[in-house]
Amino acid sequence: MRLEGKVVLVTGAGSGIGLAISVLFAREGARLALVDRDEAGLAETAALIGGAGGEAIIQAGDVGLPGFADAAVAACSERFGGIDVLVTAAGFSCGGTVTTTAPEDWDAVFRANVGGTFLFARAAIPLMQARGGGAIVTFASQLALAGGRGNSAYIAAKGAILSLTRTMALDYAADSIRVNAIAPGAIDTPMLRRSFARHADPEPLREASRNRHALKRFGRAQEVAQAALYLASDASSFSTGTTLVVDGGWLAA
Repeated sequence: MRLEGKVVLVTGAGSGIGLAISVLFAREGARLALVDRDEAGLAETAALIGGAGGEAIIQAGDVGLPGFADAAVAACSERFGGIDVLVTAAGFSCGGTVTTTAPEDWDAVFRANVGGTFLFARAAIPLMQARGGGAIVTFASQLALAGGRGNSAYIAAKGAILSLTRTMALDYAADSIRVNAIAPGAIDTPMLRRSFARHADPEPLREASRNRHALKRFGRAQEVAQAALYLASDASSFSTGTTLVVDGGWLAA
């Protein structure tokens, strides 16, 4: 098992990509701290892990609120003795252009995506330093590289995460902490379905998005989880500061 004995904290673990990562990592031997604002979703993820013989604790809260990351990481350390891997999969999107996005919505998107990544990394890195190293897997988007329409706050936030990932990789390389990002394409998750549902007639947009991928389909959360496993494990021991694109050929098309 590729994560045998490792302690992993996953944000956004209550659904979608975070759920798939949590279940896969448990199967690979990790002990997990699961974080999400959806307490019911967290309980379901923990039940899946427990039913398969894994071990997980849950911490419900808003990843962008100051203080919550410190408390969640402290609970993980108290239960498992430290932390080896951080996966910041929690995300939020509201849609809208610059002129149609309310300032409070802009701030909420940045707080969840960029703020959540920053706060959890800030809390987890000292524990990784104490253990002699670790791995952080952040989440960007193919849209941060390609651009897109009608989702300005989300795309800008994901671009900021790419820059943050690179600078953290440089700042903590001497501590043997590797920091890499995943840039997924459109993945069939509750968040993607909510984004289409914001439109009066979502089906044409759904079809256009599906066909924008060279593989002519949406990705599966389990496919992204496999990429996260690679970056979290020793298989990627010479990778840091990079972005692993899992986009079904979106950027190539």
